[in-house]
Amino acid sequence: MNKAARVDVLEGARIAFFSLGANRMRTVLTTVGIGIGVATLLAIVGIIQGLNSSFEKQLASIGSNTLYVSKFPWVMKGDWWMYRNRKNFTLPQVEQIRAQSTYVSAISPIVGRSADVAFGGEQLSAVDITGATHEYLSIAGYEVPNGRFLTEADDTVTRPVAVLGASVAEGLFPGLDPVGRTIRIDGRPFQVVGTLSRKGKLLDQDQDLAVLVPFKTFYSTFGKSRGFSLALSINRPEDLRQAEDQLVGILRRVRGTPPGAPDDFSINRPEMLAQTYEQLTGALYGVAVGVGLITMLVGGIGIMNIMLVSVRERTREIGIRRALGARKRTIVLQFLMEASAVSAVGGLLGTLVGLGTAKVVSLITPLAADVQLFTIFGGVGFAAVVGLLFGIWPAARAAHQDPREALRYE
Repeated sequence: MNKAARVDVLEGARIAFFSLGANRMRTVLTTVGIGIGVATLLAIVGIIQGLNSSFEKQLASIGSNTLYVSKFPWVMKGDWWMYRNRKNFTLPQVEQIRAQSTYVSAISPIVGRSADVAFGGEQLSAVDITGATHEYLSIAGYEVPNGRFLTEADDTVTRPVAVLGASVAEGLFPGLDPVGRTIRIDGRPFQVVGTLSRKGKLLDQDQDLAVLVPFKTFYSTFGKSRGFSLALSINRPEDLRQAEDQLVGILRRVRGTPPGAPDDFSINRPEMLAQTYEQLTGALYGVAVGVGLITMLVGGIGIMNIMLVSVRERTREIGIRRALGARKRTIVLQFLMEASAVSAVGGLLGTLVGLGTAKVVSLITPLAADVQLFTIFGGVGFAAVVGLLFGIWPAARAAHQDPREALRYE
């Protein structure tokens, strides 16, 4: 930037800020207008980012290197009865998969139901009771801070033992150590051998309101009428796709699926839930951000109107400056700086209000809020750009006035 340009910028900035200080009420009103727009946009974006971050953490609790095989897909499309009539899995098929797959590091059959769980005078309803083997510990990523997990021997001799999720342990044993005590699942006694660390919610379902029992114990206690699914852990997350392709071939072979016939099983991955989440919320987020952008547009129009009024009121001043040799670009810079300064201040205040609003919403509602640093800078910068864009016309109008006509303006 040459010396003349630097002088123009400094002079324009000085006059711009002097003008803003001389018209405090107008400056405040314009700042409030753009601030409301930025606050609305930042609050919406903050809630959206919080929901996305929360959902990613929930998916991480499932595991990045896990596959779940069942008769039903997690995202169901088509005829429910088609999935319902598929053949159930069998334990020999589980062993064949274990022997033939080169990617699977652990595999466990899993079966579940909902039941009431009680201890003494405490009772919890609609608890997820899951039957699984000892390998399910590494597949599901559980941690056992107290006691132990299920063992192979528990399953072999069908011991009536149970491992409690964090919500069950806290609900039935407030202030007590549950290990070694006997709970009742639908009236049947089970000895507690361990508790699980908290995993949180997944799609608003409490993963800690759960009880794990040995797989064969589940069937001997609650009946063998229900089919089971398979949970598998892959050696490396990057091999997930290859493992899935190999698994399809193995499953078709061990289940006797005829060539050309569709698969009679579904392989489910955590990312399927993410894709469904994006589809369900994408349109909603688009509308929400659109509302915020419209609010910013209204704020920008307000800036343009205020700047046009300012140009008209200062017509004589512009004429005097032009007559004394002020260049057009100096006048343009002055008014653009005024518009950008007002917008930037409004953007900063709006950012603070928007972040505060998002935080309050996250505290008093189930909605999460997580505003990233680049979003904060983006909010202020975007506000300044809005002021710059909507200040171009007033600035150009001011710079292109005829000095003689401007001097005669009353």
